[in-house]
Amino acid sequence: MSRWLLILLSSFGMTAQAHEAGTSPPALVPAAQRADAIRVYKAQRRLDLLRAGHVIARYRIVLGGAPVGHKRQQGDQRTPEGDYRITYRNERSRFHLSLRISYPDHADRQQAEARGVDPGGDIMIHGATPPGSRVDWTEGCIAVTDEEMDAIWQRVPVGTPIRILP
Repeated sequence: MSRWLLILLSSFGMTAQAHEAGTSPPALVPAAQRADAIRVYKAQRRLDLLRAGHVIARYRIVLGGAPVGHKRQQGDQRTPEGDYRITYRNERSRFHLSLRISYPDHADRQQAEARGVDPGGDIMIHGATPPGSRVDWTEGCIAVTDEEMDAIWQRVPVGTPIRILP
């Protein structure tokens, strides 16, 4: 984890730690209450959980330090744009809980290879944002508060499609 992130989090009295040892993350809600899609609106700093085309929950998000534009390579601090899926639920995340996004896809890998760069990876939706913060601090992930991450975790199974818009 970068030094500046530790300084930012400690200034809010927080540390980026995994879900507390010995505790279980919240369980998934019944299937009828789960999201069947996620929409992220980067410019509006918003994440919507959808079911049957209707918004069932809305969250304010923060992004990376250079949020405008599609992620092109490792270290650019951008969040990818496009259609992906949730591929993994990590209950041992350094950032409370996290949901892995399927970036990079084939097209992302091809464009990076053509430019001779690493496309990056490990793009997640995760917790650890201090309540009330509007500071973009991630390396390209989508971050919410720990409490919000618990609620998202309960409604988003592996395989859920996510569309990330500019």
